[in-house]
Amino acid sequence: MASKVTSAVMRQGLGVLGVAVRTEKAVFAIAVLASGLYGGMTVASAWALGWATENAVLPAFAQGRTVDGTLWTAFLLIMGTAALKAIGIAGRRIFAGVVQYRMQARSRRDVTKQYLRLPLAWHHRHPTGQLLSNASSDTEAAWAPLAPLPMAVGVIVMLFTAAIGMVLTDPVLALVGFLIFPAIAVLNLVYQRRLSPLATRAQQLRAEVSEIAHESFDGALVVKTLGREALETDRFRRRAHELRDANIAVGRVRGLFDPLLEALPTLGVLIVLAVGAARLSSGAVNAGELVQVAYLFTLLAFPIRALGWVLAELPRSVVGWERVRSVLDASGSMEYGRTGLPASRPAALDVAGVHYAYGEAEVLHDVSFEVAPGRTVALVGPTGSGKSTLAQLLVRLVDPDRGGVRLDEVDLRELSYGAVAGAAALVPQQTFLFDDTVRGNVTLGLDVPDEDVWTALRLAQADGFVDRLADGVDTRVGERGTSLSGGQRQRIALARAIVRRPRLLILDDATSSVDPQVEAKILFGLRDSAESSTTVVVAYRMATIALADEVVYLDKGRVGDRGTHEELLARCAGYRDLVTAYEREEADRAAEDSTQEEEVTA
Repeated sequence: MASKVTSAVMRQGLGVLGVAVRTEKAVFAIAVLASGLYGGMTVASAWALGWATENAVLPAFAQGRTVDGTLWTAFLLIMGTAALKAIGIAGRRIFAGVVQYRMQARSRRDVTKQYLRLPLAWHHRHPTGQLLSNASSDTEAAWAPLAPLPMAVGVIVMLFTAAIGMVLTDPVLALVGFLIFPAIAVLNLVYQRRLSPLATRAQQLRAEVSEIAHESFDGALVVKTLGREALETDRFRRRAHELRDANIAVGRVRGLFDPLLEALPTLGVLIVLAVGAARLSSGAVNAGELVQVAYLFTLLAFPIRALGWVLAELPRSVVGWERVRSVLDASGSMEYGRTGLPASRPAALDVAGVHYAYGEAEVLHDVSFEVAPGRTVALVGPTGSGKSTLAQLLVRLVDPDRGGVRLDEVDLRELSYGAVAGAAALVPQQTFLFDDTVRGNVTLGLDVPDEDVWTALRLAQADGFVDRLADGVDTRVGERGTSLSGGQRQRIALARAIVRRPRLLILDDATSSVDPQVEAKILFGLRDSAESSTTVVVAYRMATIALADEVVYLDKGRVGDRGTHEELLARCAGYRDLVTAYEREEADRAAEDSTQEEEVTA
C-alpha cells in the first residue's frame, strides 16, 4: 500500500513539475544548461586535480624542484574549471529562482482572479483562512521543488560524466565503487516512502493552523468580549502542536537518513582507496589516476543528494498543487455577456420572479417588483425574510436560481464584465474600511478630484466630522476603521458609493448606526442631488421607511404587500406590527423609566 501511495505521489509530483517546465521552457532550459556546466566542470576539476598531482606535485617531491610551465598549466586548469563552475552555480541558482518565483506569482494571480470570478455563494462555503492558505503557503509548496530541480537535472550530466571518467581511468576501481550504488538507491527509496505521508500531513496541518489563526484574529472582538481567550488559545495550541509534531517527524526521518546517504559514498571512497592502494603497488594505476577516481567518487554523493532534495519536496508539492487546483477548477464562476447599459440616469429596476436558495433552504420565492427611475423603495420585513439576499442579487453578487433582475430592461447576466459595478453600488450591513486615509477609503483607487470627494462626504453627512479629524481627508482611520465610531464608518462607506455616481444605489441597513435626524438628511440629500439615483433601502425604522416613495414588504421570502407606507399601515397587519414594534418598545422603555423616577422621588 505504501508503495502504491509513494508511486502515485511521484507521478503526481512529476506532473506538477512538468507544468512548470512547459510554462517556463526557455528559463528552465537556461537553468539546466547552467547546472550542466557546473556538473561538467566539477568532473573536469577532478581531471585537472589528477593531472596536477601526476605532472606537478609528484615530480616536485621526486626532483625537489618545480617547473614553472607545469605549475602555471596546473594553476590555469584548476582556476579555469573553478571559474566556469562558479558561473554554472550562479546561473543555476538565478534562473531556477526565476522559474520558481514566476510560477508562484502566476499561481497567486490565477487563484486571486478565480476568487473574483467565483460567486459569493462559493465564498460562503469556504473559510477565509483556507483561501489565504491557498494563495500563499499552498502556492509556495506547489512550486518548492523547482529550486533544486534544475540542479538535479543538470547534475545527472555530472553523474554520467563522472561514471564514464572512472571507467575510462580504471574499470576495476570504477566497478568496485559502483557496488555501493544499489545500497544508495534502496536507501533513497525507503527514505521517500517514510517521508511522503509525513510531509503530506505537515502541509495539511499548516493550512489548518492558518485557518484557525485567521478566524481567531478576525473574531478578536467576540473572543475578548465573551472571555474566550483561553479557549481560542487552547484550540490554536492543539493544532499548532500537531503541526510541530508533524514537522518534528519529518525532521526525524531526514535526520536519520541524511547521515546514511552521506556516509555510503564515503564508504565507497574508502573501499576505492583500499583497492586502489593495492593496484597502485602493482603498477596497474598511477597516483594521479587513483586521486582522480577517488575524487570523482566523492562527487557522486552530491547528485544523489540533489535528486533526494527534489523527491523530498514532491509530497508537499502535490498537496499544495491539489489545494490550488481545487480553487482553479471550482465551478460556479459567473458568466458575462457583451451588452452595455445606456448612459441615461437614474436606472429603472425590474425584479421578475426571483427564486434563491442556500443549499436546500429557499429564502426567496417568486419575488417580483419594479422601481421607476429616480424613485426610492424601502425593503421591509422581519429577520430572515431575505432582504439582504435580495440586495446582493440586485448588484449581482449572486445570481438567482430562477427569474431575473433587469436594469434598464437588460438582464444583469447579459451585461459585460464591470457593467453592473459601474452602474450600481451596494452599501452593506457590515461596513468595512481599509487601513488607509479617509480619501483612500472613499476613492478606493478611483481618480476623482477632492471636490467630488467632499461632495460625496456632504451627501453622506460625513463632511463635518471628517473636517474635524487631525488631517482631514488625509487622516488614517486604522484597520477596519477602528478609530471611528460605527455611524462614522457607515457614512464613509456611503460616501464611497456616492462618489461613483451610481445609477442604482442599494442601502442594506447601511445607516443603522446613524441617528434618525442624520439619516433623514442623508436620504433627502440623495433624492435632491443633481446626480440622483434610483434607491433601494433595506430599513427597519419607521422614520426611514416613511421617507420612501414606496414600500415592498417581504414576509418569509415572498412579497407580502407593496404600496406607500400609509397604505401598508392601513391594510397589512404584519407590516403594521413590524414597523410599530420599535416605537412600542421605545414607548414602553420611556414609561418604565418615568415610573422608576417617580418611585425614587417619592
